[in-house]
Amino acid sequence: MKNRRWVLWGVGLVVVAAAAFLGTRPQAVPAELAQVTRGPLEVTIDEEGETRVRDRFVISAPLAGRVLRIELEPGDAVVAGETVLAIFLPSAPVLLDARSRAEAEAAVETATAALGQAEANYERSAAELVYSRSEAGRYLRLSQEGIVSVETMESAQLDLDTRQEAVEAADYAVRTARSELQAARVRLLQFSAESAEDMNGTAIRIVSPVSGVVFRRVRESESVVPAGEALLEVGDPAQIEVVTDYLSKDAVRMRSGQRVLIDRWGGDRPLQGRLRRVEPSGFTKISALGVEEQRVNVVIDIVDPPTVWAGLGDGFRVETRVVVWESGDELKAPTGALFRRDENWAVFAVAGGRASLREIEVGERNAREAQVLGGLEPGEQVVVYPSDSLSDGSPVAAEL
Repeated sequence: MKNRRWVLWGVGLVVVAAAAFLGTRPQAVPAELAQVTRGPLEVTIDEEGETRVRDRFVISAPLAGRVLRIELEPGDAVVAGETVLAIFLPSAPVLLDARSRAEAEAAVETATAALGQAEANYERSAAELVYSRSEAGRYLRLSQEGIVSVETMESAQLDLDTRQEAVEAADYAVRTARSELQAARVRLLQFSAESAEDMNGTAIRIVSPVSGVVFRRVRESESVVPAGEALLEVGDPAQIEVVTDYLSKDAVRMRSGQRVLIDRWGGDRPLQGRLRRVEPSGFTKISALGVEEQRVNVVIDIVDPPTVWAGLGDGFRVETRVVVWESGDELKAPTGALFRRDENWAVFAVAGGRASLREIEVGERNAREAQVLGGLEPGEQVVVYPSDSLSDGSPVAAEL
């Protein structure tokens, strides 16, 4: 009986000691763990943008007079030189003074000179395109033979693409200059006394200067309009570009030719784009929080063929991500694992079930991952979004 009592006392003491030990032992801190890996990494600057037609043509009344009802609606297709956009009945010409006639004649001369300059620019751009195409082919062959680097070949290809875009822009400029010359010549007719009888009541058919669609119908009903009054806006929907206003401090990192991802446009995957131009002049914009910001427009070309983004039109909202840095093989860790310790970056690495406070060297980073230059090795685990209860040496339990 006495021995049994001692056994019970012994069991009780063991239970009390075990409870005291478990109560004083540090509890494992639950934490989300992630692995340090190697792989591709890119840094992008993201912002909302808007699509726009590269060359928009505003069709206006060449003279003061009466425009008949415009039947075309937004979205209707037009063909350059064939589709009649509007029928215009000029008012009876009025004899104006010599100064007005001289101004009209000068406008014709200016438009003629502008057309000549546009045609010369087109010829120069076409010649540069031929040379650039030859150089791109030569560098491609040299790259395949290992004589020049892939970067040199890609630079030549980028120059070829840029020259092609310059030729297209020059072609649009020629067509615009021709339309302006035609309008200037028509305006000059109203200053001629000899043409008064011929012009009175004679219908002028305004044809489309470009193949594409009608974007906006400014005037619909028959009405009397002054010279220069806007009637329609037309353009080629296949010539879409993206314009995004970036903070000026971000725009300084951008260069022509950089890769761009165009997302949230309505398709299943992001579109591929290329940065064409960072405009040299900025502007002030008030943010949603009422803060003044200096912004710069960045113009982006869509690289994917129009068949991929056929539903994308003028004035559509998109999100652009300009790739300002990228690498195919980098040691990287989740950005959420990083935190500041004095002037350095640090993480909690996990080894043997315990957290180890470790300072690391960080390079480029984006919203999800950061380039690790030192302090971590591939395969190590780090704590993502560490809590305040975690400290150096704390036991860690991985969250499921």
